[in-house]
Amino acid sequence: MGNCCSDVSGGQSAVGGSTSSLAAKAANDAVDAFLKSRGYNGLFSQIELSLSAENLRDRDVLSKSDPMVVLYMKGSDGSLQELGRTEVVLNSLSPKWIRKYMVTYQFEMVQNLVFRVYDVDTQFHNVDVKVLKLEEQQFLGEASCTLSEIVMKTNRIVTLDLTYEEFSVPAHSRKCGQLTVHAEESFASKTSVELILRCSDLEGKDLFSKSDPFLIISKITESGILVPICKTEVLKNDHSPKWKQVSLSIQQVGSKDSPLTVECFNFNSNGKHDLLGKVQKSLAGLEKLHSVATGENMFVPLSVGQNHQNKVLKSQLFVDKYSENIQHTFLDYLAGGYELNFMVAIDFTASNGNSRLPDSLHYIDPSGRPNAYQRAILDVGGVLQFYDYDKKFPAWGFGARPIDGPVSHCFNLNGSSNYCEVEGIHGIMTAYTSALHNVSLAGPTLFGHIVTNAAQIASASVARNERKYFVLLIITDGVITDLQETKDAFVMASDLPLSILIVGVGGADFKEMEILDADKGERLESSSGRVASRDIVQFVPFRDVQNGEVSVVQSLLAELPSQFLTYVRARGIRPNA
Repeated sequence: MGNCCSDVSGGQSAVGGSTSSLAAKAANDAVDAFLKSRGYNGLFSQIELSLSAENLRDRDVLSKSDPMVVLYMKGSDGSLQELGRTEVVLNSLSPKWIRKYMVTYQFEMVQNLVFRVYDVDTQFHNVDVKVLKLEEQQFLGEASCTLSEIVMKTNRIVTLDLTYEEFSVPAHSRKCGQLTVHAEESFASKTSVELILRCSDLEGKDLFSKSDPFLIISKITESGILVPICKTEVLKNDHSPKWKQVSLSIQQVGSKDSPLTVECFNFNSNGKHDLLGKVQKSLAGLEKLHSVATGENMFVPLSVGQNHQNKVLKSQLFVDKYSENIQHTFLDYLAGGYELNFMVAIDFTASNGNSRLPDSLHYIDPSGRPNAYQRAILDVGGVLQFYDYDKKFPAWGFGARPIDGPVSHCFNLNGSSNYCEVEGIHGIMTAYTSALHNVSLAGPTLFGHIVTNAAQIASASVARNERKYFVLLIITDGVITDLQETKDAFVMASDLPLSILIVGVGGADFKEMEILDADKGERLESSSGRVASRDIVQFVPFRDVQNGEVSVVQSLLAELPSQFLTYVRARGIRPNA
């Protein structure tokens, strides 16, 4: 084994404003955790798909086919969920359908789309396509792709070969035309509203000081549930606070007329924040408050048993700024040539157990069932691989002794002394299995070397003016020994285009590991007193996923778009045209 080779207004929509004091940073991070506990799920975009086709099969005798497309989303179990149908285009082998599909793009998931084209029989031309029985129509062909494949294209257009299974010739299919898919991000996803909010005459909740207020803006679902979409920073000892500008997209809200709740809380370090009052307004209502320069009295719900009435307070909410603008989105950067580069580092310390024994975390099951390390690589890498053009991934191991050397805390998984990259997810899996036969598990568990090497690659990319953002996945079974050295490396890396995902496997107590995740407390601080410029770390114990909570991995990845946007917006980096 060889050697290893501050945000601006846009970012504040998800993570709140920043302040100069470390205490305020801790409060804001704690509020982030509070916001997530109430259901905040990160960024998303609505994508409109337009379809056209060429050279379709002609199944009609006296005329050309009358084609219709049915779109499905394929689940992880292979099941198909129908998302919609186009209209029927009469007598055409090269149709352009008018009806569009609206799909919610979710970065943290692999969204497999399946398109099936049918020739609709003449007797059904006056029937609503929604009630057509597909088994009564003639099948013309099928095509599939992932949604990420489409949005990664510069023009967001992909052309797919339609295939038709020849049942008379097993395992044989033939091409029967092409289907072109064009994706366009919803305009509402790009339109953001910038707000500066303030309050007057807030109630005092603290015994010896004024309240420490912050705001949370939530949308109200049809069932009445509040879903948080934005927050301000915490302001200390202030009964008439004026918060820094926040930004939220109209897509997050739904529309300018969708109901919103603006809640003002008094921050408490124990996480039990006191409600100081709230206002229910739509964006249009907030815009009106700004235009007439008046405040809205806040209210608090009275206790249960009093007919759910509200108590109106003398406290008021004011809108000092309301403006709408078009903002570059995560998808704009992807279409503009930005790529996400995946890296992985695997823990080979002795605490994993003898890899030849079934109780080891590194045991390779002859049945093909993946162990926890393999599952983490497949689940996380399975999503990120679509955003890396050459699919050559740096892969390292740490905490092991190569056959002919001392313990290494960063060695190339492929066995090379010159380069660390492998080809694709399959290459990572192969190199991992091979490494298990060529190293002796040792210890201790150190992250510093791995993070430093990943940071060097990211720094070199910046020096070359490359449009790349790096994502390092560290999979480990234990608590790290070099906590302060790791903090130092993370703080230095926070200025680079790099995010770090840590997955804990096995049954260890990972409480100390959560210190590295800024969502759980204070922003990381180095031994020299420097504070991380942004949150770049996410941690999750993989046993939660093993218990069937796949959403844990999805939540881990859901943070990446906002971390990416925080980086590029703070540096004024724009997507290529």
